[in-house]
Amino acid sequence: MNALGRRIAAAIRQAGPISVATYMAAALGDPEHGYYTRRQPIGLSGDFITAPEVSQIFGELLGLWCAATWELMGRPPRAVLVELGPGRGTLMADALRAMAAVPAMCAAVEIHLVETSPTLRAVQAETLRGIPVRWCERLAEVPDAPLLLLANELFDALAVRQFQRGLTGWHERLIALTADGAGFRFVLSPLAVPESGMGAPVSVAGAPLQSIVEVCPGGLALAQEIGERVARAGGAALIVDYGTATTRLHETLQAVRRHGSHPVLAAPGEADLAAHVDFGALAAAARRAGAITLGPIEQGVFFGALGIAERLTALERGATPAQRAALRSGAARLTDPGQMGSLFKVLAIAHPALTDLPGLPRPC
Repeated sequence: MNALGRRIAAAIRQAGPISVATYMAAALGDPEHGYYTRRQPIGLSGDFITAPEVSQIFGELLGLWCAATWELMGRPPRAVLVELGPGRGTLMADALRAMAAVPAMCAAVEIHLVETSPTLRAVQAETLRGIPVRWCERLAEVPDAPLLLLANELFDALAVRQFQRGLTGWHERLIALTADGAGFRFVLSPLAVPESGMGAPVSVAGAPLQSIVEVCPGGLALAQEIGERVARAGGAALIVDYGTATTRLHETLQAVRRHGSHPVLAAPGEADLAAHVDFGALAAAARRAGAITLGPIEQGVFFGALGIAERLTALERGATPAQRAALRSGAARLTDPGQMGSLFKVLAIAHPALTDLPGLPRPC
């Protein structure tokens, strides 16, 4: 058992089994041993690759989306451009390169990166060297102004609670020590939880036995906060992540290490933990806060509507055969249903006046 595992085990011995959310939050965010506080997880030398690292087109098209949305907002002379969980800074760098085609917007926006990891902040500073950027720990620290917000693969890393349906009702899934105390195992709380106490975004009455529901309190709170901000100050947020449009009744929590599957309860802090995003729940939370939502739609459909084919053709001009092959491979990975095109979804949270945003269907 590693150092973080021993710390978690000591807490369980003292107070009993812990929730999946508590374990996940410690594994990812422990100040000393957490996965995101001490590692550079993204890239071939890390544990996984995100879309901005797959193709420059990803960030470029999101940058153009922001520019078009700024125009629809009435070209505010001051706005904040925010990225939540900016990874290595690649998305923002590519987005700003595309935004350079709209100098008035570049002059209007202040760039804020919401990042808690000191390690990743250092990487972002290097990627965005020479660009005026402000870092903050939470969205609440960003000045209150018309908002353009990007969040790519952020919500999947927020801690989830799990509930399992048994003969006597719903029971929270907890994490306890194995019999020998050398590892961790899943157990169920002996006390049933009423559906009203689960925080589930929709009714799960009638779910089959052994069904598992994952609830992400932090994600719902963040979607509500974004909704409140855009409803009050104007603007829009674009969330890109993998998940489903509706609440699912099975476990999606997974661990990834060195680009492969890893046991969820092994070596906490040494592997990425993530769960599929419930986009329907996020949209409902944002609407309750006074915003409108557009989508979610599949990532491949979204980028097709934004003109990924045309951008690919433009980039291929003058490229070497090897560069063209890499460009085509990256674009295909973003859009093909068998790769990222279907599993990944796009959701916008916007001020009620912004009913026509690029690439997205009008709100219902």
